[in-house]
Amino acid sequence: MVDLDTLYSLCKRRGFVFPSSEIYGGFGGFWDYGPLGVELKRNIRDLWWRTIVQERDDVVGLDASIVMNPMTWVTSGHVKEFVDRLVECKNCRQRFREDDVSGTVCPNCGGVLAEARLFNTMFKTFVGPVEEDASIAYLRPETAQGIFVDFKNVLTTTRKKLPFGIAQIGKAFRNEITPGRFIFRLREFEQMELEYFVRPGTDDEWFRYWVQHYIDWFVKYGIRADDLKIYEVPADERAHYSKATADLMFNFPFGWAELMGTADRTDFDLRQHAAGSGEDLTYFDEEANTRFLPYVIEPSVGVERPFLAFLLSAYHEEPDKEGTRVVLKLHPRLAPYKAAILPLSRKEPLVAKARGVWAALRPHFMTTYDDSQSIGRRYRRQDEIGTPWCITVDFQSLDDEAVTIRDRDSMTQERVSIAELAANLNQRLATS
Repeated sequence: MVDLDTLYSLCKRRGFVFPSSEIYGGFGGFWDYGPLGVELKRNIRDLWWRTIVQERDDVVGLDASIVMNPMTWVTSGHVKEFVDRLVECKNCRQRFREDDVSGTVCPNCGGVLAEARLFNTMFKTFVGPVEEDASIAYLRPETAQGIFVDFKNVLTTTRKKLPFGIAQIGKAFRNEITPGRFIFRLREFEQMELEYFVRPGTDDEWFRYWVQHYIDWFVKYGIRADDLKIYEVPADERAHYSKATADLMFNFPFGWAELMGTADRTDFDLRQHAAGSGEDLTYFDEEANTRFLPYVIEPSVGVERPFLAFLLSAYHEEPDKEGTRVVLKLHPRLAPYKAAILPLSRKEPLVAKARGVWAALRPHFMTTYDDSQSIGRRYRRQDEIGTPWCITVDFQSLDDEAVTIRDRDSMTQERVSIAELAANLNQRLATS
């Protein structure tokens, strides 16, 4: 597997990821996503939404506010429980998460580490014109609580029957003590969370269902099965609300680390919010003529760690006649550009034809156009950013109204009519 430095170099050079506020020296734990990175992130989100919401009849969507009534976080336990253990070096004063260091020696300077203390990782902010205690609020550290506090509204408006889920994609913020490893640990990130509500007693079955569902999803879109494994989190390491937690681990260049997690949250959240708000958040089972609080299975995955894992899995270096060919073998549905239009020459009749082809494809796919340097170099550039199909417009195209499609992975070429080009690419995408 490629090392992080090499991948970071490609991401910076080709426009996937940039350091945030780079002209001012950057800002730890924050990153910007360039023209290719924003497309890859969008494709990850769209595929997740399509799989979890669009293609299912038991899940609906939600977009809750980032800043919520602060009582939400008191009731949920985040104000008290959402903490990391922080250690500080007595010599260099650098701070670390306790689980990132071993022993009592500073990994930075070799000094002695002070005793660990608790550190709440929620970002505080203020609502209103005066910064006073009464106006303190928090940037949400997870999207789940918005789903729980809207549970009654969603249930009333959709009339869903158990089991059913509420899905949400949105920003979350955690004041991580030691962000790092490129985009692995961030202070600002996106979550793709599902809260799946089930009858008590069926939660074990649904917990295992969702764990396997995500393994299958990652493998389908390009993660090697050998690079995934399940870590059953023991009771003394689980969150206070969790009956069971399974972390899906990925074999990153720095070792096995969490890609996502699935938790059985029982009825903890609904019970807490019902007590804190005074609202009845029970579910009425018409068949059994009884009310109860559903249990919740929560598969929680960010966007950025899959972003990193998909890139690491896709990166290949292959020998060719010019040295080494770098290719990102991204699944076509993940690739930022589905096709690149490449005129064989910059001569005007050919450029006009190529730009006409590009204009015809843009309503259907994210595409790009490149006419600089030799055709071979342009192929290599597209390979390096993961474009699955290159479309070459040559002088014969002026006569036969056809183009050549080159496949990124097999490098085979096929002549296709311009009139049938969009349908051809759609078919390739559908069968990939």
